[in-house]
Amino acid sequence: MGGPVGATVVADRLKPRWELAPAQPLLAGSLAAQLRVSPLLAQCLINRGLTDPESCRAFLEPRLAALEDPLQLPGMTAAVERLEQARDRGERVVVFGDYDVDGVTASALLQEVLERLGWTCSVYLPHRLDEGYGLSPDAVANCLRLHPTTLLLAVDCGSTAHDTVQELGRRGVDVIILDHHQPGRPLPPAVALVNPRAACGVGGEGRGRGEELCSVGLAFKLAHALVKQGRRRGWPEAHALDVRDWLELVALGTIADVVPLTGENRILVRSGLARLNRTERPGLRALCAAARCAPPLDTFHVGFQLAPRLNAAGRLETAQIALDLLRARDEAAAAGLAEQLDAWNRERQQVERRILEEIHARLQEGFHPEKDWVIVEGDPGWHLGVVGVVAARLVQEFHRPALVLGGDGECLRGSGRSIPGFDLAAALRGCSDLLLRHGGHALAAGLSLHPDRLDAFRQRLNELARRTLGPEALRPLLSLDAEVQLSDLTPEIMDELERLKPSGAGNPPVQLVARGVTLQRPLQRFGADQRHVRLWVTDGRAVFETLWWGGGWEAELPVGQFDLAFAPQWHTWNGQRRLRLRLLDWRPA
Repeated sequence: MGGPVGATVVADRLKPRWELAPAQPLLAGSLAAQLRVSPLLAQCLINRGLTDPESCRAFLEPRLAALEDPLQLPGMTAAVERLEQARDRGERVVVFGDYDVDGVTASALLQEVLERLGWTCSVYLPHRLDEGYGLSPDAVANCLRLHPTTLLLAVDCGSTAHDTVQELGRRGVDVIILDHHQPGRPLPPAVALVNPRAACGVGGEGRGRGEELCSVGLAFKLAHALVKQGRRRGWPEAHALDVRDWLELVALGTIADVVPLTGENRILVRSGLARLNRTERPGLRALCAAARCAPPLDTFHVGFQLAPRLNAAGRLETAQIALDLLRARDEAAAAGLAEQLDAWNRERQQVERRILEEIHARLQEGFHPEKDWVIVEGDPGWHLGVVGVVAARLVQEFHRPALVLGGDGECLRGSGRSIPGFDLAAALRGCSDLLLRHGGHALAAGLSLHPDRLDAFRQRLNELARRTLGPEALRPLLSLDAEVQLSDLTPEIMDELERLKPSGAGNPPVQLVARGVTLQRPLQRFGADQRHVRLWVTDGRAVFETLWWGGGWEAELPVGQFDLAFAPQWHTWNGQRRLRLRLLDWRPA
């Protein structure tokens, strides 16, 4: 972003800090010998906190058999007992979900499993624009009018809805909460609260069993617990059901929610991706076709191609379309639903670009990087369905927390995204006297407030950020696993490094540095507006094609000898596989 001094300063500060993990040749050599792997893979395992052979083997070979008993999760036994009581009584269970991919996949999974096991089950997904997030009074009233029930299963929401849950209890409606968001205090008086964060400290701080799971992971654990209980009780439906059939939904929701791909999430996503690549679900096959992505699918395809299309339904219209797609059993119907989601996703991108351009214009007029450590912008005309995506874009661009709010009647409502070191949910609690509602995670949260409090909120939040963050936190960190020679990157080594996948939050892709490389031939620009750059780099012994996405005309291009930070990748084209590099950053040697 060009223009005023403020924007230029931000661009300068966004040059990443390189942090090369300290080499540990003795430990890496010992691990390499015991695991029969290369020292490079051993060093990458050490960088991920894995320093003994047993934990390394468990990480490299994640197995479903290693999943913990679901009844070990706090609140799970109470949830199973109440659901079993509902089955015996013939009570309808209403799953009250959320409109994002995590909530929709969790709702689809639970509805299918409960119906297969003998329950009568309905799903209600709130409308983002009309009803807002979670167990809002309007959403609950609409839900119960459409689906009268005495048992509500709130999924991916409910942990801060103390008053609503209490009122439902007075009206004879029991509530089971299955959620992973930071809980409020006091905790909602649900008959069962399955939220690993509720077992931690105030605000969900601390570490507890299952803390890495998002809501679809918790839904899978509940399904597993119900099947185990059903088999103990002798239900024929439980003996005929295999919960592994829903792992592709678990992978979708877990990757889309950007939770750490460690612990049980790694196991679930690894197995779920394998199933997604051979899925028989008409809805998922149609979604892949609409997104123009074909196997082998990995976390990139899910996070950047499939998930945005599923999310587009809840952002612009109703998430019911996404739920219908996931549950579709007819190929033609699934194709139509996928085409609708694809069209909404294109519309979402246009709306998002317009809002981002307006924010850029505002920042060019009055952004001061020395004091504006958090970006807070709001406008009654901005579409509520995309403000969270816009906030995420701002974080990528400026590497500082960003909150974007749109119009919601007489108030502003929106979403925020943060950076490591700044707990956004905790910061919003520190501004609670200025807000109408708030809640979420350390890195993503939602809020609403009166427009006349926007400036005071911006000032308070920036004060909190300046007290919490150091100046270095406002520069992105480029973590590098090891220094290598380009000639070290053999196909055998690359295949070894692939064992670290799936990569994502909590398990970043392998990133390396090569010193003193040069260009082997002139670079080429390509893509729309020549935004990208193709280079051929060499260390004198090996040459690799290297792509710099977004390098474009404005970036300073490497000359002479330079140090290259990169991610090695397999690229498959026309059935041929070759290794190439993705440029992360460079600096003079």
